[in-house]
Amino acid sequence: MDLPENNQVSPSQSQSSHKAGYFVKGICLILIVAAAYGIGYQAGRKGFIFVPKSFQVVNQNNTAETVDYSLLWDAIGILNSKFIDKPIDQQKILYGAVSGAVAAAGDPYTTFFPPADLQNFKTSLAGSFQGIGAEVGTKDGNIVIVAPIKDSPADKAGLLPGDIIAGVNGTSTVSWTVDQAVTAIRGPKGTVVTLSIVRAGKDKPFDVKITRDNIVIKSVNYSYKTETVNGQNKTIAVVAISEFGDDTKGLFDAAVNDILTHNVSGIIIDLRNDPGGYLQTAVDIASNWVKPGDLVVSEAHSDGSTITYKGEGNPRLAGIKTVVLINGGSASAAEILSGALHDHGFATLVGQKSFGKGSVQELDDLPGGSAIKVTIAKWITPGGVNLNHNGLNPDVPVNMTQSDVNAGKDPQMDSALSQFTK
Repeated sequence: MDLPENNQVSPSQSQSSHKAGYFVKGICLILIVAAAYGIGYQAGRKGFIFVPKSFQVVNQNNTAETVDYSLLWDAIGILNSKFIDKPIDQQKILYGAVSGAVAAAGDPYTTFFPPADLQNFKTSLAGSFQGIGAEVGTKDGNIVIVAPIKDSPADKAGLLPGDIIAGVNGTSTVSWTVDQAVTAIRGPKGTVVTLSIVRAGKDKPFDVKITRDNIVIKSVNYSYKTETVNGQNKTIAVVAISEFGDDTKGLFDAAVNDILTHNVSGIIIDLRNDPGGYLQTAVDIASNWVKPGDLVVSEAHSDGSTITYKGEGNPRLAGIKTVVLINGGSASAAEILSGALHDHGFATLVGQKSFGKGSVQELDDLPGGSAIKVTIAKWITPGGVNLNHNGLNPDVPVNMTQSDVNAGKDPQMDSALSQFTK
């Protein structure tokens, strides 16, 4: 709602300004009461109790905390009555207040989406979008590259997992959420975005200009490699999973069908630079090793409850020696699969420590086409590793440098292949 021009304040208009202030407060009160009813109804179902002029939260320890929310309404009232530039866009005020409240939770993955940002977020889940082709996350308060998609503009520009994005088109990313960064970086095909990058081992930040393109992700690719052991050739299947998306299960099932016709001596699952995706897809793929009823991952909630996800279906790869490749770009669902295969003894982990993004987000719709994405749980591997922040340590640590990449070398893949010659 835009306020009329006559709400501006000047000394000669003190009386009318008071009336305008009352008008603004009246309208705000109506909006607040209506919003409070709607929010209160939903919140009451989830353990939140509203009391007059305050907001009482019963937390997991049954300790009540009460704050006086009239501070917010008073601040908005003063802003509307005294701010020099009128009219103030009331929709922006509302979205700003909600965004600030959500951000105050202190979790970079808990985010409020105004309508335009929500559409951008949903587009990213469809498997096709326009941008630079890199998964963006947060670590130690910085916006970072989790993983560039193979052959994407980001990959061709030389971005690496762990690169800190200090700025986008000259604007600092300090205090940005992940979704703010994604919105700023994404854009129409053919346009250019400039990222200011801070990289480990580099003394100074440097700019990288990237031309956006259509990003279409085929999430599973596979091939075969031959290793000679004691004069005999061994066939090793290499399955690279770039994300856990809508097409992943079908493509992986097709790959397994073909692999089982080749009498392979081993399988390498390459999850390097895989930023994750759908939980159920990780469970489906893990079930090719983990037998029905055995734990794949636990989902630990803040109220102390736990949801367990177990193997389902036919574990047709359980008898084949498996190696999983991970690095600092392996996150989320990629860590779930890695952890499950490792903890059940099906796989050796080779490479570098994984990213450590082991939290669960839920997207809840809000009025007016907005939504909130909120972290509701954390993932625990069958062996008890909390994936959130901790990540997974490889059994066989192998670094891979930019010099290796430039020279066309892959010491991590070489090490994975060597596991089948022992």
